[in-house]
Amino acid sequence: MIDTGSVAWVLASTALVLLMTPALGLFYGGMVRKKNFISVLMLVFASLMIVILQWFLIGYSLVFGTDYIIIGGLEHVGFAGIGFGTELGLQIPDMLFAAFQMTFAGLTLAIIVSGVAERVKFGAFLFFGLLWTTLVYDPIAHWLWGGGWLQQLGALDFAGGTVVHISAGFSALALAIYIGKRSGFGSYNLSAQNIPLTFFAGGVLLFGWMGFNGGSALAANEVAIHAIIVTLLSAAAGTISWMLANWRHGKPSSLGFISGTIAGLGAITPAAGYVNMWGALFIGTVAGILCYYALLWRVKKGFDESLDAWSIHGVGGFWGTIACGIFAVAAVGGVSGLLEGNVYQLGIQILDACVTAVFAFGMTYLLAWIVDKTIGFRVTEEEEYVGLDISLHGELNR
Repeated sequence: MIDTGSVAWVLASTALVLLMTPALGLFYGGMVRKKNFISVLMLVFASLMIVILQWFLIGYSLVFGTDYIIIGGLEHVGFAGIGFGTELGLQIPDMLFAAFQMTFAGLTLAIIVSGVAERVKFGAFLFFGLLWTTLVYDPIAHWLWGGGWLQQLGALDFAGGTVVHISAGFSALALAIYIGKRSGFGSYNLSAQNIPLTFFAGGVLLFGWMGFNGGSALAANEVAIHAIIVTLLSAAAGTISWMLANWRHGKPSSLGFISGTIAGLGAITPAAGYVNMWGALFIGTVAGILCYYALLWRVKKGFDESLDAWSIHGVGGFWGTIACGIFAVAAVGGVSGLLEGNVYQLGIQILDACVTAVFAFGMTYLLAWIVDKTIGFRVTEEEEYVGLDISLHGELNR
């Protein structure tokens, strides 16, 4: 039966996750040059808008329709059969569940903007986004959440460590490698235009993450409360461990500080409903250090994925997915991990993380090639020099 308290909580969580998309736009916008600030905001917010339409038309059905191994069926096209009843067996209406999941899909595509910022055509990214959501996000979400093969094997992903963070992070890296570096990368100053804005937006993302993880309990209950507590603990641990690792190599930067927060958040996301508080502290601590050194590796290799979706979301989600198989405790989520003797769970989590990373990276690279060869993906050198705000949108960030 529908529980009104759970309905209120998931409605609020849907709004919180929705808020994370414009917050992500400001988070990214503060790290690009002033002449591309509007462009990044447009890419991020447009990602949400096109996914809302795609989700209604076919996305929800492809994820939660009848299982056809790789993808779901088409019986829910246009939200057919999705109403205000509880056919899914939840304490909330099916329509609310569909809306909540819609915000996750939109945010995931928005994260990928990290791999193309300051150098791609607006229309080309929208076309790519429709392809990516349909051919990458929807299959992965079906595998983990829609009754697909990974879920059948027992893979755990409480709130999107695999579906959101691994898929988006590794896709952003694939895009950055295919499209290439920004003009002047490594030779000229391409530093962030407004770090305080990024810092503030990171705080809003932390706020929204309470709905991201807490709302994934899909009820107003002890699981939601636990998810919020372990999320905060992991975020704090990731922040401090990143800061200390950064401090060893120089000065503790504010940009690094808030990056550590996001690393801790991304890492706990797949495990928030399965690990205890001590496990969350360990997961967040390792995430801060691991993601920091992943960033250093990315810089050393010269990959221009400079908003760091891969090193923070991708690597953080990858670690958190595996860590869930280590630290899951039956007393929390009813599933044991390696520490309680369940070697199988660790194995399936490793398989989950690896398959998702390889699939997301490979498919994204292929889709980028298709878009580039058909309509062209990258702006001209002149447009890039002038700045995408004026060259693509006819506006100035004054």
